[in-house]
Amino acid sequence: MANRIFYQQDCDLNKLNGKTVAVIGYGSQGHAHALNLHESGVKVVVGLYEGSKSWAKAEAQGMTVMTSAEAAKVADIIMILINDEKQAKLYEESIAPYLTAGKTLAFAHGFNVHYGCIKPPKDVNVIMVAPKGPGHTVRSEYLAGKGVPCLIAVEQDATGDALEIGLAYALGIGGARAGVLETNFRTETETDLFGEQAVLCGGVCALMQAGFETLVEAGYDPRNAYFECIHEMKLIVDLIYQSGFEGMRYSVSNTAEYGDYVTGPKVITEETKKAMKKVLADIQSGAFAKEFLADMAKGKDSNFLAMRKEAAEHPAEVVGKDIRKLYSWADEEKFINN
Repeated sequence: MANRIFYQQDCDLNKLNGKTVAVIGYGSQGHAHALNLHESGVKVVVGLYEGSKSWAKAEAQGMTVMTSAEAAKVADIIMILINDEKQAKLYEESIAPYLTAGKTLAFAHGFNVHYGCIKPPKDVNVIMVAPKGPGHTVRSEYLAGKGVPCLIAVEQDATGDALEIGLAYALGIGGARAGVLETNFRTETETDLFGEQAVLCGGVCALMQAGFETLVEAGYDPRNAYFECIHEMKLIVDLIYQSGFEGMRYSVSNTAEYGDYVTGPKVITEETKKAMKKVLADIQSGAFAKEFLADMAKGKDSNFLAMRKEAAEHPAEVVGKDIRKLYSWADEEKFINN
């Protein structure tokens, strides 16, 4: 049976009347959720750690800010929007002591609940409202009178109306304007991690980088290589986003479309598919989550930071910085430095 999709008419913002929502974190997603809910008429408090650089920013934008523990204490609905690897510690120290019966614990990603890092008591609701887009887009679409589609899931329904509370939240952040797809924590977590690793981040970046390296190693100007293998990716993805593979193929030349059909399978082979299946198996078994959390626990000695440094020094990144200066529409700073 297909999962349901909910829209504005299926959601009742009045379910949040008299309730206080605590948004824990004020990064990309946090600022969008907090501001959108606030402007939808919901009572919102922002929970941050003492000394957070976001504290003054949130206050300047009209939000009530307090420590995460204080926010959890006064809130009826607690949405955790900090990095996955930091959630379990924050939960134990600042949220669990104030998670009284009938409250709602909310997430925008199922990682910590699905892998058992956070184990809420049985007398609280546990829900997920996950926008399928970055926080900056959740905010800009809301301001434009539109919305970013969301996923919704109920892991625990202690009060009997957890789904309705989640749908009201999705409406408050603008997601119901676009559509809210029902799912579960396991499906969201495993498909999200797989998509990020095998396709959207890991797969696409590795593919573009390998193409760049192939052309440079063959003696072509790195700037040409950057334009052809990295810059133009957005143009193609935008066409797919707007009208699918068929629409993209209609918009490119016949030469490009023919090359798509005959060359794609030479690059993404059955061996690639086998590797993808192994990636999925490691996600499903929890092996990836265990590896990730263990590495992040090393702090400044983590492999994560070493890989980040190495990736930033790749020739494609060096060339790219110069190429992107040519883009009149470039606004790189707001993404990297915020």
